[in-house]
Amino acid sequence: MDNAQIFVAEVLGTGALVLLGDAVVAGVLLNRSKAQNSGWIVITTAWAFAVFVGVLIAGPFSGAHLNPAVTLGVLLAGGITFDQAIVYWAAEMLGAFIGAVLVFLHYYPHWSETEDADLKLAVYSTGPAIRNTPWNFWSEFLGTFVLMFVIFIIGGPQAQGLAALGPLPVAFLVLVIGLSLGGTTGYAINPARDLGPRIIHAILPIPGKGDSDWSYSWVPVAGPVVGGILAALVYNAVWVNMIGLK
Repeated sequence: MDNAQIFVAEVLGTGALVLLGDAVVAGVLLNRSKAQNSGWIVITTAWAFAVFVGVLIAGPFSGAHLNPAVTLGVLLAGGITFDQAIVYWAAEMLGAFIGAVLVFLHYYPHWSETEDADLKLAVYSTGPAIRNTPWNFWSEFLGTFVLMFVIFIIGGPQAQGLAALGPLPVAFLVLVIGLSLGGTTGYAINPARDLGPRIIHAILPIPGKGDSDWSYSWVPVAGPVVGGILAALVYNAVWVNMIGLK
């Protein structure tokens, strides 16, 4: 794959992912939105299809990582070189920045109508339902491990039927992770999806915004990174070597 194509594809795919994903949270949380208070099912469903759209855009050109933890896992599994990984990571962060800015612009009149600063931050970044750092880290680790391990299986030689369905299996995977494992921390499972918009939240002149909760910000970065690493190691050790796919 050409690095320029990878970069553009990942910027566009991750941008679409964050735009549509963060926008549904804005619609549910911000005052005077027609979607206000429509709930967790709406958020998780839209995030799943945001992933579908991102993969649809980037898939033919970059494999649609859209997630630094996915890129790291693919790197450890030998699917890309380190130089390519740098391109992916840069593009994913830039795409996340762009998507987050577009959400701000799209919901511009609604920020000043919403008094709760915590809701404004929640549009952009995840936070724990119960703040307990070790268990919050565990939630992000486990969600990303499941994401990465199943993605490896979907793309493996034993699952060509699933791979032929394109982005749909990954979208359904993200949906079930959100419904089953997302209630604890908001299931970032993607460092770019959380850190990129959190930085934009800190930068943009959002009326009445509060702190960007930097003391928690490392959890939705480190948890997914460790989850992606272990998923790659377990996949290679168990699914590939022990089951004999190679």
